[in-house]
Amino acid sequence: MTIRRLLTALALFAIAAAAHAGRPCDEVAPTTDAVARGMTLAEHVQTSLDASGAQVVLLARAGQDLRKYGLDYSHLGIAYRTSLPPDDAASAPRTVWRVVHKLNQCGTGVAAVYRQGLGEFFLDNPYRYDAAYVVLSPAAQAALLPLVQDPGRVLAMHTPAYNVVAYPWATKYQQSNQWALETLAAAMEPAVHSRAQAQSWLALHEFEPTTLHLGPFTRLGGELTRANVAFDDHPNAKRFTDHIETTTVDAIFAWLPRAGMGAKPVKVD
Repeated sequence: MTIRRLLTALALFAIAAAAHAGRPCDEVAPTTDAVARGMTLAEHVQTSLDASGAQVVLLARAGQDLRKYGLDYSHLGIAYRTSLPPDDAASAPRTVWRVVHKLNQCGTGVAAVYRQGLGEFFLDNPYRYDAAYVVLSPAAQAALLPLVQDPGRVLAMHTPAYNVVAYPWATKYQQSNQWALETLAAAMEPAVHSRAQAQSWLALHEFEPTTLHLGPFTRLGGELTRANVAFDDHPNAKRFTDHIETTTVDAIFAWLPRAGMGAKPVKVD
């Protein structure tokens, strides 16, 4: 198969994956160039992850342009190293990386948790073709690895009701970065069995969410035009003073070294 035919096939695959895994269903199909760039980024990320020696990392992509909010990355997943059976008896097992992450379905107020390869993770029409990851501390890796490999435990902190600006200290909604962070909390503390307990653990360990300054017209426009945006879980005292707190990749990456749970982010492009 020629390179162009391969890229075309990957583009068709990406269309189906995007419709299934969280992008708006009416989006323009990815071009072969976009697929090629996504696959190239996935290859670079895998090379960097292989060299890191890590078993589990938090992996971010720039799915949306959030520069007006002073943010670099929009979406976070948990990436872990695993092995596939050898191709034949003479071959060694193959090491691959899988990403577990939460995705909004077609712009609705519903989301699900997916397990994907690196290629799929970056075939989602990102705003910018670069990534960043944090290698977690040995203790965090040891706690998180068995959790993300367990189909039941990985859903323990999941709430289907999705809100892109979900309040970090409430459980009515949940956004993607919030799911990853609360899942990490559940892995670190065996006594955590609910989202409220995970949030209490995060507050005790001084996690600080990002505060977005959104005026009333911005808030109202989001509530009226997008099913996956809501503000009714935010305290009125903050909501009506244009202080919208939410869980961002940048906030998580800043917190991990402070909490002794991870290194500084590694950027890959």
